[in-house]
Amino acid sequence: MPSNSPAPAGGPRDAVDPPSGPTGPSPQAPSAARRTANVDPTGAAPSPARSPERADPIDPNPSPALRTPASVPDPGTPRGYRAVFAVREFRAVFAAHLLSLLGVVVSELALTVLVYDLTGSPLLSALTFALGFLPYLVGGTLFAGVADRYPARRVLVACDLICAGCVAVMVLPGTPVGGLLALRCLVASVSPVFTGTRMAALTDILGEGDLYVLGRSLLRIVSQSALLIGFGVGGVLLAAVSARGAIAITVGTFLCSAALLRFGTRNRPARSGRDGGGALLKDSLAGARTVLADRRIRALMLLFWLPAMFVVAPEALAAPYADEIGVGPAALGLLMCAMPVGHIGAELYAGAVLAPRLRSRIVLPVAAAGLLPLVLYGFRPGMVASVVALALAGVGAAYVIGLDQWFVDAVPEELRGRAMTLLTAGLMTVQGIGMALAGLAAEFVPVHQVVAGAAVIGTVCTLVLVREVRSTEPAHGPRTEVRDGADRHMTSG
Repeated sequence: MPSNSPAPAGGPRDAVDPPSGPTGPSPQAPSAARRTANVDPTGAAPSPARSPERADPIDPNPSPALRTPASVPDPGTPRGYRAVFAVREFRAVFAAHLLSLLGVVVSELALTVLVYDLTGSPLLSALTFALGFLPYLVGGTLFAGVADRYPARRVLVACDLICAGCVAVMVLPGTPVGGLLALRCLVASVSPVFTGTRMAALTDILGEGDLYVLGRSLLRIVSQSALLIGFGVGGVLLAAVSARGAIAITVGTFLCSAALLRFGTRNRPARSGRDGGGALLKDSLAGARTVLADRRIRALMLLFWLPAMFVVAPEALAAPYADEIGVGPAALGLLMCAMPVGHIGAELYAGAVLAPRLRSRIVLPVAAAGLLPLVLYGFRPGMVASVVALALAGVGAAYVIGLDQWFVDAVPEELRGRAMTLLTAGLMTVQGIGMALAGLAAEFVPVHQVVAGAAVIGTVCTLVLVREVRSTEPAHGPRTEVRDGADRHMTSG
């Protein structure tokens, strides 16, 4: 079950991946697990990783140092994105992501139509969409401990089954509108736990190096693509079946996703080694405090969040802006598509052509300049210039492909699930806040000025944040050395 809603080009909604705080790790010294993983103290070559071709029984040894990626590429294996798809477990995760994302997008659209049919209320229909954002912070904060205290496969399958159950109840004719909205909240609360757990599990499947970065990139591209085709598919489906019928179909997509994860991935131990011990709420909150107390991790999280908060302004105000410049529905569609298209193209280029070291080098410059194309809105440009500005803003979002590597390097193994769940929850929350603030500002200021103002304020905030990220860099800089065998190659596919 993916993040509740696809990401705008400013950052993943998926989602999704220092000087220490009181309990945080030192930025100059990566965790012992990461320093020693895949290294034989005798100097011998690392032993081959176990084949991902079957689902093994749970590994009884929870030591992070013994967690090996499912596949270690050699010079004869495919490179770039093809190398990621060569890993059998990732193919299962990718297919599950595609199915459950389709389920989320179609169920969102169908549920909105169903609520409007039952009530005739535009407010309640819009609230159905809004409820996809609001529970993220609650679920991501209070339930984050689940990601580290239980085996990842168990968490992922359980989340898909919970979503399938919620959607199945939505289909029942007797379910009241209040019940539909409550079930929508429950699905949204589960989403950050699922996404954070999956992000952390990718480091077990693909390693912590370039394969992980490219795997995250592929999942993010799929989420972006959902903005272009997902609602179109849902619209066609609703033309053929009723809203309840469309929702019923998504039960199958969630169940198929659960089956792929259950039978297509290995059963690895819980990261914390505390399978069910202690209070979940206390564990989740303690993990959040530990993560946010670390200055380096906190700065990197904010670098994911802040640009995404400001870049949603043109998306939130696309309809009123189209009305302001006097264009029709077809032009509105172009405005909505331009940013995702720019993001998809730039991320594919960065993943397929740029070497890992270069992707790391461009993170801060591209993040700092990513919002500047939207300043063009201040001159109230025509349709063509607006689309170009939006596409360029989407291109600027490609900095996250390098930032993913920095984040996974900075977070200790035992906190990784909670950190990535919190990252996902915060990302969804700040985007919801950004949309709300843009709408509020547009009540008092012309739309084109709101978008341009968001670009200026966001750029200033990002520049301050870039300085903070630089000041927390380890002495040797962000790591780009070979860890899983993939970084030695210029990616080409």
